[in-house]
Amino acid sequence: MSVIANIDDSTSTGRKILRELEKHKRVVKLSCPDNEKIPKGCIPLEEGIEEFWKHLEDRFGFDFARI
Repeated sequence: MSVIANIDDSTSTGRKILRELEKHKRVVKLSCPDNEKIPKGCIPLEEGIEEFWKHLEDRFGFDFARI
């Protein structure tokens, strides 16, 4: 089952709900319909984190993400 919800992130309660949803990456996929606000060429946060860990592993020869 899929659920679509509109959450107002301009309120503190809305931001709190979004932070809670972000903790459940396996079952929650967040997307923002306001793509005009996102600069072109940006990558999703998950990809950026993976690139960061790969960069550290390539540079130091150790997988810091597995610590």
